[in-house]
Amino acid sequence: MRSGTDGTGTGLSFRVLGEVRGQLDGRTLRLGSPQQVAVLVRLLLNHGHSVSIDELVDGIWGGDPPARAVGAVRTYVSRLRTELEPDRAVRTPARVLLSTGDGYTLRVDPDCLDLYTFEHLLAEGDRSVAAGKPQRALDLLTEALAMWRGGALSGVPGGYAEGQRRRLGELWLSGVESRIGLDLELGRTNRAIAALGPLTAEFPLRERLRALLMLALYRNGRQAEALGVHADTRRLLIEELGVEPGPELAALQHRILAADPELTPAIGAAAVGGAPAGEPPDSAGIPAISTVPSQLPPDIPDFSGRTKLVEEIVDALHRAPGQAVAVCALAGIGGVGKTTLAVHCAHQARASFPDGQLYLDLRGAGPNPVDPAAALAEFLEVLGTPPAQLPDTVERRTALYRSLLADRRVLVLLDNVRDSTQIRPLLPSTGGSTVLVTGRGRPAGLPGVRLVDIDVFQEEEAVELFAAVAGAERVAGAPDAVREVVAACSLLPLAVRIVASRLAVRPSWTVASLARRLADQRRRLDELQVGDLAVEATFQLGYLQLSEEQARAFRLVSLPEGPDCSAPDAAALLGLSVFEAEALAESLVDAGLLESEEPGRYRYHDLLRLFARRRAEETDPEPVRRRSLLLLLDHLLACVRNASRTLEGDDLLSWSLHRTVGTGEPLTDPDEAREWLRVQRTLLLAVLGQSLRQAPAESLPAVVDLLLGWMWLIDPEVHAEDFHAVLGLALTAAREKGCDARGEARLHYLVGMLHGLSGDGAPAEESLRRSLECLDPERGGVEDHPEIHYTVAAELAVVLNTAGRSEEALPYLELARDLCRDLGHQADEARLLGNIARAHLTGGRPAQALEAARDAVRTARAAEHPSCLADALYQLGTVLLGNGQHGEASTRLIEAVEMLRRQERYSTEGCALARLSSCYLAMDAGAEAVRCAEQALELGRQVSARYCQGLAQESLGRALVRLGQSERGRGCLTEAQRLFEELEVTEAIAVRDLLETLPASA
Repeated sequence: MRSGTDGTGTGLSFRVLGEVRGQLDGRTLRLGSPQQVAVLVRLLLNHGHSVSIDELVDGIWGGDPPARAVGAVRTYVSRLRTELEPDRAVRTPARVLLSTGDGYTLRVDPDCLDLYTFEHLLAEGDRSVAAGKPQRALDLLTEALAMWRGGALSGVPGGYAEGQRRRLGELWLSGVESRIGLDLELGRTNRAIAALGPLTAEFPLRERLRALLMLALYRNGRQAEALGVHADTRRLLIEELGVEPGPELAALQHRILAADPELTPAIGAAAVGGAPAGEPPDSAGIPAISTVPSQLPPDIPDFSGRTKLVEEIVDALHRAPGQAVAVCALAGIGGVGKTTLAVHCAHQARASFPDGQLYLDLRGAGPNPVDPAAALAEFLEVLGTPPAQLPDTVERRTALYRSLLADRRVLVLLDNVRDSTQIRPLLPSTGGSTVLVTGRGRPAGLPGVRLVDIDVFQEEEAVELFAAVAGAERVAGAPDAVREVVAACSLLPLAVRIVASRLAVRPSWTVASLARRLADQRRRLDELQVGDLAVEATFQLGYLQLSEEQARAFRLVSLPEGPDCSAPDAAALLGLSVFEAEALAESLVDAGLLESEEPGRYRYHDLLRLFARRRAEETDPEPVRRRSLLLLLDHLLACVRNASRTLEGDDLLSWSLHRTVGTGEPLTDPDEAREWLRVQRTLLLAVLGQSLRQAPAESLPAVVDLLLGWMWLIDPEVHAEDFHAVLGLALTAAREKGCDARGEARLHYLVGMLHGLSGDGAPAEESLRRSLECLDPERGGVEDHPEIHYTVAAELAVVLNTAGRSEEALPYLELARDLCRDLGHQADEARLLGNIARAHLTGGRPAQALEAARDAVRTARAAEHPSCLADALYQLGTVLLGNGQHGEASTRLIEAVEMLRRQERYSTEGCALARLSSCYLAMDAGAEAVRCAEQALELGRQVSARYCQGLAQESLGRALVRLGQSERGRGCLTEAQRLFEELEVTEAIAVRDLLETLPASA
């Protein structure tokens, strides 16, 4: 499928026939929360027509939307735009998800959607039927139905999605009925009967399905069973609905009783002395199998969950015979339930394999896998070959095995395989039979194999299995505790079954007490065992098959607490080259001990991580583990340093970081550097905290340096809570383990800077003053680090000026400027001049403010530094606005906005837009003022910048009041006052005074 309208949306594709998924140029889209997906679905299914915000709200929440439903929808749309057009520059018009009137339009070609293709195939099938081409119609319907991966719009909330689910479900069922009808027309009665069994159980009142089943049974020579279906249907309809069967069923019953010859079309008639059409006769020269093998293990009575997966696998097993043997391989980690699922699906598909079912556990995860020659011997004996007549080589046994299965419909279940080499001799040679394979790794090199990755349960599936095993009465009334238990099991089916079994045989236990036992991660694996079942033993089987090098990698890569890691991260942990580390990681993926959702990134299942760490504690001494973690920290610091030099090459602090052992990833391209920072954010935070807990003395200098280089490369205000947590650990380590004056000064600066960004003026000032004390030689500090001294003085001045204390701020700004001049750094001097201008403006000296602001622009231009020039233009525009020079102010602010947009500095861009809105309002351009303010507010919300939001709300409120929308304007101003008061900034006073002058609301 493709998409695009005049280039719009090219590379996009969407699936709604199952769980809603999207891709852009092969990359899986992150579609967000269920409500956000509901917005996307509503727009997708409206076929390029506009959907109003009211319709979107109603489609998600119905008649009882939350108070901020409209704002939530706008947020969802903004996030979807970012995901659908990741390369679109901020604030440039969208080309895929458009704002139209009071709503939105999604511009994508219809054929980017699997639903469109499905409906097109159904229509083509109808035309083929009308043209007398049943085989062509059957092929089209089979292709259409194969597109379904579960119930349509799975998990999407809201009344609109529910209505579409019902419509699409009916469409699917009609397609299934048509396909089965074509099977019957072409004489494939066994296949029709196999499909109709579960369908009539799921839709017992669907008379069309019952009629098809009666006809299939009758054509299969099972007249009595066909009439029994009619009797059962009549009884059910009377009991459930109080009605008799419809005319189709009644007429079919009479025709069966009368043995109507027209019920069996010519194409389905049996050939004289042969098999029915579509049912292959025995191959000439090969004796018939003396008994029909039925080796499948018993199905599990409490099997639960996996509904959509079962449908997919059973459908694959039901696939019509072809030229080549069909192979379906289920792969996943130990304990994920591959065997249970395979056996269950095999039982569901038994009717399609009248010549028998073969099963063998090949013991591939253990130390003694079954040899192919031995496996062939077992199968050949089951198929009637006397032991004395078994061929003596694998090749001859394979030839006889394939001859016996030729032109027969046999299901072969090969469980617990090690690799393709083990199972290749066991594959039949013709397409009548189907092979179902399970194993921890993916079998490579098998042509035409259908791979199905088996993941852990969804939460509701895990809860269902837990209740089925433990007993519904034991879990009733404790839903939260049940969810805690299955979460502690990391949704692994084996773990869920084990803990449920333990609860079932211990009457004194409660679900809550079980949850408490599982809460301790260090004891969790010990709790996950009952009888001969144990999660750790299952993992151990795979671990013991690893080489020494693989086992070491498996242990050490598990040490970081982040959710995943990259190949370069693994290389740092292991002390290897990236090439060597990636090869080892990929071999662990092949062994089913690691997962890789995208190239070059790796993650553990949670319980496998606990297992790997336990093996590390047993095998690798504590100094070895600590050194690996410190090597990773060193690598991350080197990467951050490289990103800083690419994105902020002039930043003095980034050039004064500690030397690193490794060189890190180069990150010389700005886009590459930004993407690395985005992807690695969670790992960086995790490793910083973990290093401070496990090796505080050794890691503290690198941690402080990493934070110093990193925090300005992202928006620290967005992640303030995480940064505060790490800095708290760092302060504790500094107190307990000691820290040199330079490091302590940097640490207090970081704390103060973060408090300042969060609007916490008092603690910000306190931390920054403590930082300056560390640099004061008269108090025992050091003075030979002017780069940190100037930075701290400048930050303290900003905090003081924000609090309205411009007179106190100016001396620190002048000190910082002197230090900056000594360092010969024009760009930072330009920034300082901008702050000096703002301090003069706050202090009521507009002429001095304007002089400093113009000087800042001149200095930034001379330095040829785009980032500093954007800041200087913003400051100049703000000063001009304060001086009443609105025309020139708007010119400078527009220039600043354009530069900030290119630099992706969203918070400052939002502030500049808010100031520009005030300029337009002063020039009586009310509509432009509203537009700029709304853009500023959207940016502020996107990056959680409260000061930016406050400025935007204030300018928007003033503009709305001027345009006569007093009530809405008052609301914006009230919100601005709240934000400014929380931040303790002087802007709150002016907004409060304005609100007092507005007339009271009606």
